[in-house]
Amino acid sequence: MRQCFLVRRLLLPFERASSITSPSRQAPLRLSRYSPPAHSPPPQRFFSGSARTYFERISPELEKRINDIPLERFRNFCIVAHVDHGKSTLSDRLLELTGTIAPGGNKQILDKLDVERERGITVKAQTCSMIYNYKGEDYLLHLVDTPGHVDFRAEVSRSYASCGGAILLVDASQGVQAQTVANFYLAFAQGLHLIPVINKIDLSTADPEMALDQMKSSFELDPKGAVLVSAKTGLNVESILPAVVEQIPAPVGSHGTPLKILLVDSWYDMYKGVILLVRVFEGTLRPGDTVVSFATGKKYIVGELGIMHPLEKATCSLRAGQVGYVYFNPGMKKSSEAKVGDTFTHIGMENVIQPYPGFEEPKPMVFVGAFPVDQSEFNRLDDSINQLVINDRSVTLHKESSEALGQGWRLGFLGTLHCSVFEDRLRQEHDTSIIITAPTVPYMIRYKDGTEVIIRNPHEFPNPDMEYNKIEAFYEPLVLATITLPDEYLGKVIELCESNRGTQVSIEFWTASQVILKYRIPLAQLVTDFFGKLKGITKGYASLDYEDAGYEKSDVVKLQLLVNREPVDAISQVLHRSQCQRIGKQWVTKFKEYVDRQLFEVVIQAAVGKMIVARETVKPVRKDVTAKLYGGDRTRRMKLLEKQKEGRKKLKAIGQVTIDQKAFHGFLQKN
Repeated sequence: MRQCFLVRRLLLPFERASSITSPSRQAPLRLSRYSPPAHSPPPQRFFSGSARTYFERISPELEKRINDIPLERFRNFCIVAHVDHGKSTLSDRLLELTGTIAPGGNKQILDKLDVERERGITVKAQTCSMIYNYKGEDYLLHLVDTPGHVDFRAEVSRSYASCGGAILLVDASQGVQAQTVANFYLAFAQGLHLIPVINKIDLSTADPEMALDQMKSSFELDPKGAVLVSAKTGLNVESILPAVVEQIPAPVGSHGTPLKILLVDSWYDMYKGVILLVRVFEGTLRPGDTVVSFATGKKYIVGELGIMHPLEKATCSLRAGQVGYVYFNPGMKKSSEAKVGDTFTHIGMENVIQPYPGFEEPKPMVFVGAFPVDQSEFNRLDDSINQLVINDRSVTLHKESSEALGQGWRLGFLGTLHCSVFEDRLRQEHDTSIIITAPTVPYMIRYKDGTEVIIRNPHEFPNPDMEYNKIEAFYEPLVLATITLPDEYLGKVIELCESNRGTQVSIEFWTASQVILKYRIPLAQLVTDFFGKLKGITKGYASLDYEDAGYEKSDVVKLQLLVNREPVDAISQVLHRSQCQRIGKQWVTKFKEYVDRQLFEVVIQAAVGKMIVARETVKPVRKDVTAKLYGGDRTRRMKLLEKQKEGRKKLKAIGQVTIDQKAFHGFLQKN
């Protein structure tokens, strides 16, 4: 009897939890791993198990205020800018003004990753719903804080789909930069209303008039409508929200029409499965509703929905015009089912509404090999990588193996910063050690029979002896790079672009001291620290944005590293032929540092096919075999030396050079 009582005590929390999350309940409570802001009223909680997770629901008073707001008082907007122009800081101030978070002590509240806070950048677009009282009436504002780096442009593009307008933020000291230009044209193409905002006017180097003139000449935005603020100090930030209410149009839709929702983003929760961020265009969505996906045809039962305020808060419904989160019960287990740009509707309404055209999935532009430092950690690292990939749909993942480095993965990223952020997250969030190979880009091979093949790994490059007679041409990817810089550095930047095989497209002197350069540059040149060199020669004043410009015919070859004529599979790269000798010399010189001396000569070579382009030799360890001799004829000495020479030849023929994995780690870290 006592055992039954104990079992009942153990099962009780789970029985209550299942009853709370039942789709038949109109207002389910939510399981969350986060703590609520200290100033908010105590949420309804129920702790279960040792994980100490709890359910949280929006307060009835706040939900009533939201339900009383009509559609014409909804405003959906995002903040877009070049990197480090103060988007996240401005978001904090807006959240404080609307009472969403407590004032003071909140820094980058929407940047939830450790790497975002450490680097001071936004990696993933974050959303939040706010209630703003303007002239005695409540408005429901939906804010999206977007990334500013070019690698994460897909996040910005997805954010535009859920918004009716955007705040175009410009640093008063740096002015309009490359990503500002790119964001403007992207927003303009989607018909968004733009509100110009000049930030950091409190700095001693600030020149608001210069920034306003640039925005007028570049984008034809009226300087009179611009808002000058300091997000750091809060100066004049309160003028932004009235401009949002008055200038950005309300979303179009109706609460009573058939349901039509658009999937904007998704992420994975270990307790609930895939959670969807959706924009409701028509109708009303409630817990317990059965919806169907147009992309996959699969049916789901809504388990919970709500708004981001700033963390997930469960509500009774999502109406037309709102942006919120949804997860299903049973949960969506595979992130591949959540196709960004997909349309959902109520079951039976598939023939009534027309789906929205889907977004184009982001294409990885940079590929690297990843291997564990210790092969015994492979399974743990595999779990860690898969957890990160589930929450980042733009990363591609394939397993591969190397004779030198063992089992590993081939990862595709949007750019080199994206790769660096992913590596930092592995180290910080999962405490893993990993070897990353040199970045490569996808090349295209066109065969004489008309077929085209994309290769993303140097190991897939065709053998020149076997397949070159079947190949018509090789093609490498190009990007259209837009560089904004002060005119005093123009000569150095042009020299840098020309040395990286760039072709000038245009040059525009758009202010007295600012220049916009456009170059077509091979993507392979951009991933080899081009941005770092650009920042170095311009003392940090230049900015870079780029977009895909297709493929162009090119003379590319595969460069390999050989040790005693045996290829080292972990060190190979596809390069333009003109770079092979320079890169090959760097390889053999660096790799020589990590090869231990043997009893025989070790030859390190860089080769393109059968042609050797660079060589270094590791001299053998020599034993003095004549030390024991004293006096006598010189032939005795020569016999011993000849015997040693023959033994060294035999050892060289049968001996193998063992290269420790730490050598590869050190070599690749320095490359």
